[in-house]
Amino acid sequence: MYYIVTGAAGFIGSKLVEALNRRGITQIIAVDSLKQGDKFRNLAKCEIADYLDQSELLQSLESLEGSVEAVLHQGACSDTTETDGHFVMSTNYSYSKQLLEWCQDEEIAFLYASSAAVYGDSQEFREERRCERPLNLYAYSKFLFDQIVRQMLNARTAQVAGPCGLYVYGPNEQHKVYGSDMRSVAYQAFHQFKAEGKVKLFVGSGGYGDGEQRRDFIHVDDVAAVNMWLLERRDVSGIFNCGTGRAQTFNDVATAVINTVRGTNAATAELVSQGLITYVPFPPKLVGKYQSFTQADLSKLRAAGLPGDFMAVEQGVAAYVAALSKT
Repeated sequence: MYYIVTGAAGFIGSKLVEALNRRGITQIIAVDSLKQGDKFRNLAKCEIADYLDQSELLQSLESLEGSVEAVLHQGACSDTTETDGHFVMSTNYSYSKQLLEWCQDEEIAFLYASSAAVYGDSQEFREERRCERPLNLYAYSKFLFDQIVRQMLNARTAQVAGPCGLYVYGPNEQHKVYGSDMRSVAYQAFHQFKAEGKVKLFVGSGGYGDGEQRRDFIHVDDVAAVNMWLLERRDVSGIFNCGTGRAQTFNDVATAVINTVRGTNAATAELVSQGLITYVPFPPKLVGKYQSFTQADLSKLRAAGLPGDFMAVEQGVAAYVAALSKT
């Protein structure tokens, strides 16, 4: 039986392929678009059975009937500044909807990437419609698909689960093609510090001081672990926040990066006074579309039985910087 992973050469998708491989699963159909060819590097170390272009999957579903165990759907246009509504909605909404319908017809487990972008400027991060305020087209496309999932959960024929990733960082994100601002702040901070000897963060916003905007930063390995946990529990369905449950500052991330590179244990204020952390104005394109605070409410995921803790910024960023230093 095959496992289909869409977005398989991407950031989280490739980590899901790795996680399946660690469980001895190699009958994987990897689905992606390699218009940006460098993404192949994320899959080169993995074992898969076949590769399909994103444009080929839907037309291949009939031939796959009876031979698929689960679909892990990560493929999406994740550029929050994309303004082509037809492209975003066809990629993130219509494509996802057709995959979901096929999985339900075939009684196949369907895990998909929801997104914390649906919360927008909300100060409550619970998996409830009243907490969701999408601020951009990408967020709206993910929001709309979540509503489709909610409408069919009670009548589902197989598992449907949507881990809602908060601010994910870690290995395999280097290929992102929409510009460096689509890569995590940990990635940007590492390369800025190596190139310029300092890390640039945004000035204060949303009532927060310079660099004090807070996000629920979660390491990609923890996200993959949540997906595997769900996949092994086919009786668990729903949309679930996937974060650490702790909001930490961008200053925390920059401090962790610099201290790891330098082998020091300096406080943020000390690094600012030394000019190693500086603050820059917001790009105009982000004004009114920027989340100054996110923090996952994990009550629903914990109630479903997920055990254990997630890596804090200090631990996860240190591990990531160590990995980046080897490349």
